[in-house]
Amino acid sequence: SQYFATNREKMITEFENPYILLLDQKISTVQPLVPVLEAVAHTGKPLVLIADDVDGEALTALILNNLKGSIKVVAVKAPGFGDRKKEMLEDIAILTNGEVITEQLGIKLEKVNDTSKLGTANRVIVTKDHTTIVHDKNNSDIEKKVNSRCEQ
Repeated sequence: SQYFATNREKMITEFENPYILLLDQKISTVQPLVPVLEAVAHTGKPLVLIADDVDGEALTALILNNLKGSIKVVAVKAPGFGDRKKEMLEDIAILTNGEVITEQLGIKLEKVNDTSKLGTANRVIVTKDHTTIVHDKNNSDIEKKVNSRCEQ
């Protein structure tokens, strides 16, 4: 959406050192998001929300908070479909050192009230068709997790 763009001329959103929230569900109401949005807002860092879909009241609330400057946020549709989508979200979680928030593992979004389950990156660039997550540093923990995942 143009309302998330940090550069309206190029229609891109570019965040430095954002938190990354990974959800394997569709979000239509804002209430489940409130605790994590408040936690991120207190840090002053931007938030990249990657979910199955964000619409309705939730999308409106994110846009309004973004426009008011309460929190810098961008919502991105999760890549892939079905089982492939879950695997891709897990891969992103490994690369960003975060967790996929999924009720299948007993993690309810409304219970996420701090940043401990969120991923991070040095930079995230979002265009209409692509999302690029950039890490500048070598991280041996992430490297170990990637190697372990490749062996599966």
